Order: sequence, then C-alpha cells, then structure tokens
Amino acid sequence: MNPAELLPNVYGELRKLAAKKLAGESPGHTLNATALVHEAFLKLGGEQSFATKSDYLKAAATAMRRILVDHARAKLANKRGGGAHRIELGDIPASLPDEQLLAVNDALERLAATKPDHARLVELRYFGGLTGDEAAAALGISPASADRMARFTRAWLQVEMQK
Repeated sequence: MNPAELLPNVYGELRKLAAKKLAGESPGHTLNATALVHEAFLKLGGEQSFATKSDYLKAAATAMRRILVDHARAKLANKRGGGAHRIELGDIPASLPDEQLLAVNDALERLAATKPDHARLVELRYFGGLTGDEAAAALGISPASADRMARFTRAWLQVEMQK
C-alpha cells in the first residue's frame, strides 16, 4: 500500500504519537503535532509502498526523527556557539535540548552501523512514541527480546555519550 492509502488508517495514531513527543519539547517550538505528521507524510513520499501498517509506522517514526533532528540543527545553526555536547543517559528523557538531541542522533547512527535493530527500537520508542510491546510487534520480535535490546542500548548509549 502507498502512504496515501495508509494515512487515513493511521492518521489518528500518528497524531497522538506526535502530540506526545512534542508535549515535552521546549516552549516556543515551531512545530505542532499536525505539522509533524504532515511533514512525516511528505518525507515518505507517494512512490514508496508498505506491506503492513507496522512497516508504515516504522517509516513514519524514522521520518519524525529526521524532521526533529533537522529542526534542532536549523535552530542551532542560528545560535552563537551551537554544537553537539556530551550528555549522560540512563534512559532517554521525554524531551532533550537541541544539542543533546543531535548528540543522541549521532550516537544512534553509530549504533545502527553495527546493531540496526537496536537503533530502530530506540527510534520507535523515543521518536515514534510506541510502547515496548508496540515496538516489539513492529520489529517482529518478542517483548522480552525488545526489553533485552532496550537494556543493552541504554547501557551502550550511556557509555557512548560519555566519550
């Protein structure tokens, strides 16, 4: 199915996920949930097709991640002294300052080079707003496997972000 056919079936769910994600952002954020969902839809384009709703949600989570990271980069480009800073993470908090969001994004890209499913899990949970069980279903793994992956990834990110 192409995104235009799937969107009516998942729009409400995507809107809730986007609203949940943006609720923790700093005041004065120029994106709202509707704009984030629409930008994600545009990023997915009409030429792609998805076999399942789960595949579409994975792609939408990736698109939302890219949009939020691009937005943070643009804001930092306008600030004096902007740049990535190291942070320490136990769990990724509901919202991060732009500098930290970029640092997490860079770390996730490094993780994806060796453990793409682990990075995808964080993307689905943090950027897509899915629960652990929903993310596990989207990845086609058991909730127990998703929990193990999440524990590994939290530890890996904590070490990686201290470098």
